[in-house]
Amino acid sequence: MTFWVLIFLVALLIAAFLSFTLLRKRRGDEPAAAYDLRVYREQLAGVDRDLARGVIGEADAERVRTEISRRILAADDQMKKESADAGPSRTVSALSILAISLLLIGGALAMYNRTGAVGLPDMPLTARLELAKEVRANRPSQSAAEELATPPQPAQLDESYANLLKQLRETVANRPDDLQGQMLLAQHETNAGNFKDGYTAQQRVIELSGDTATADTYADLAEMMILAAGGYVSPEAEQALIEALNRDPRHGPARYYWGQMLAQIGRPDLAYRMWVETLQDAPAGAPWAGAIRAQIDELAFRAGVFNAPDLSTAPGPSQEDMAAAAELSPEERQQMIQGMVDQLSDRLATEGGSPEEWARLIAALGVLGQGQRAIDIRDEAMEVFAGNSEALQIIDAAALQAGIAQ
Repeated sequence: MTFWVLIFLVALLIAAFLSFTLLRKRRGDEPAAAYDLRVYREQLAGVDRDLARGVIGEADAERVRTEISRRILAADDQMKKESADAGPSRTVSALSILAISLLLIGGALAMYNRTGAVGLPDMPLTARLELAKEVRANRPSQSAAEELATPPQPAQLDESYANLLKQLRETVANRPDDLQGQMLLAQHETNAGNFKDGYTAQQRVIELSGDTATADTYADLAEMMILAAGGYVSPEAEQALIEALNRDPRHGPARYYWGQMLAQIGRPDLAYRMWVETLQDAPAGAPWAGAIRAQIDELAFRAGVFNAPDLSTAPGPSQEDMAAAAELSPEERQQMIQGMVDQLSDRLATEGGSPEEWARLIAALGVLGQGQRAIDIRDEAMEVFAGNSEALQIIDAAALQAGIAQ
């Protein structure tokens, strides 16, 4: 309360100072024309007295009255001009004071609400860096974060897909060392919104893969953990990201989540640099690039970057698009995603595209549960890129992600 009382008193002091500055001209000396006006009126009254005493005649009195009246009108016009030049009217001044006071007080409160904290002293940079280290070292574990997070709502599955998922669970339970089965289970549990079951199966995939586990495998594990924890990057998810980046330092999704982790522990400066570099390397249409663009302005503000480059023209959904999508119902969001997939499919069928775009379409169809269509697209892509071993590897990886690998 003491803090807010002091803030209010300071605001009143500033408002009083502004009022004095805007109104002080009104307390100055009167215009010179006002003095002339009083003299002329006194002269006019003197003419009537002289006429009454018979000092002057009626004709002379009328002539003098006319001359004095002319001077009175001229002095009155002069006084009006001086008053107009002296400054704004009292009403305008009062409104100006009110507007400036509201702007100062409202702007200060808005800025403080965004960046301030009542009762906390100024914190030097060294203390902030030490605090970030402490937060990183002592932040909650994956299991603790999952207990605190709002449980994710499982996706509404059609009956046939739900039955296939149930059969897959039973098959994998009977064959726990089947690498392909564990990969399919991790993928489809995640698609169904069962993130904890998804990352449990993904951990088994890594165990079975051993040293051959790829950066994608570890990045997928981290993503499943982060989704299960409601967007929080736990120490366990961080370790998975480290493994992914050790295998591929330019891995887009892993770098996106690494930046998210840095922002959460109080290092928005490092997170901003990571995200800018990730955007510069992102292929067209990369989903993590769209997520970065939706958040990077806020992150730049937190990092103290006020001359940030304009990244809004890069391909991908805008922040408004992301906000609009978040307000949609699950059915409307599914329709929007389906529309985007159909547009990509039509463009690839008519204009062609890069292996990454074909791979993105295959993976998206797998997420939507359209397995047969994903198979058809994969077969078409294999024909398009026949003889291009690097492109075929990208297509095979997408097929594996979609759960339609041979």
